[in-house]
Amino acid sequence: MREPMIPRMSEEEAEAFYQQLIKEGYLREEDRPVWSMIRPERLKRLYQVLQERTRYVSVVLEAVDDGHNQAAVLRSAEAFGIQNISVVVGSAPFQPNKKVTQSAHKWVTIDRKPDIETAVKDLKAEGYQVLASYLGDDSESIDDVDLSKPTALLFGNEHNGISSEAAELADGKFIIPMRGFVQSLNISVAAAVTLYEITRRARIESGDNYYLTPQEKKDLFQQWVFTNLKPRVREKIQSEDEKEGSILR
Repeated sequence: MREPMIPRMSEEEAEAFYQQLIKEGYLREEDRPVWSMIRPERLKRLYQVLQERTRYVSVVLEAVDDGHNQAAVLRSAEAFGIQNISVVVGSAPFQPNKKVTQSAHKWVTIDRKPDIETAVKDLKAEGYQVLASYLGDDSESIDDVDLSKPTALLFGNEHNGISSEAAELADGKFIIPMRGFVQSLNISVAAAVTLYEITRRARIESGDNYYLTPQEKKDLFQQWVFTNLKPRVREKIQSEDEKEGSILR
């Protein structure tokens, strides 16, 4: 699916938008030779997407081994505006299928963790409650999950679900209510349904806390600008010793 098209901007409109970004701290005038390589319409698209980004909801993948499933979850997370994904590798490497991600992997922050205990402890230290997708009698419906605090959603292996250790470490467990004979969904489908519902509710219930802080937006915008540069330009920049605070660092 293609991104929404932004109408072509005139030189005057583009310059006015550049000045807005400079005033808001997203761009620096001295870096113009670099960011001017990117079409103003593309910069505007980055800016628009950034305003909807969240770390209030994040995702944890424990031993999701299939590359298609890995990619599908990343794609859903990015589509619903989720920035952070923690990954604990299982029996197969974490290598999302790039044809499936549709470049989603370039726009999210993937944090690889050595084990599920570290992943959960780190998230709790950052203020998250960790809720695990789990088919059990003590699981509550996603409709009833408390979203009064930042929430990390934990999804487990395609065949075995979350580990017993993850179940013990999690603050709670949730299920997607089923109305048919089938009582489970593929991990990628379950993640997509869950992320849609949880982000919808969290956006309403948490208000401004749902979105990135002004500084987080600026930092992420700079990363995305760098990502949008042509590979040869990025390589050249990376090989140079840029001054501290540059958009390129």
